[in-house]
Amino acid sequence: MRNLCLSIVAVSLALIASCAKPPRAPEETASAVSPEARIQQIPPADPQKYAGMRDMKAWRNPYLIIGPEGVGLLDPANNEQRLLKPDELLAALASLPATAWPYGRVVVVTENPLTSSEEQRVAIRRNKGIVAGTLESMHILINWVPSA
Repeated sequence: MRNLCLSIVAVSLALIASCAKPPRAPEETASAVSPEARIQQIPPADPQKYAGMRDMKAWRNPYLIIGPEGVGLLDPANNEQRLLKPDELLAALASLPATAWPYGRVVVVTENPLTSSEEQRVAIRRNKGIVAGTLESMHILINWVPSA
C-alpha cells in the first residue's frame, strides 16, 4: 500500500513538473520590458557630444518631423521617414537599438514646413504639444530645430 501511495505521488509530481512553463530565454524577457523602461536604460543626454553641431545632416540620434498627419521618425541610414501617430512615438523610440542613441537621451524635433492651411497648422500645434509632453515625461531632451 505504501509503495502504491509513493508511486501515485511520484507520478503526480512528474505530471505537474511537465506542465510547468519552461524558463524564458533572455530575448523574451527583454521584449517584455515596457517602452518606458527601455527608454530609461538609455544614458542621459550628453550635450558635449553634439553642442557644436551646425549641420543637422550629421545628426545620429532620432530625428522627428512633426506634421499635420502625425510624427515622422527619420531613418538616417536611408533618409526615409516612418510616419507615426503621436501615441505610437514612445514605442517606436524604445524599439530603436542602443546604437541609435550615441548622444544619449536627446532627439531633434522640427516641423514640416510644407503646411498651407490654418487647419494643418492647428494639427501641427496639437501634435507638437503631444510629442513634447511625451518626450519630456520620459526625460528625453528636445533639440528644437527650425524648419527649413
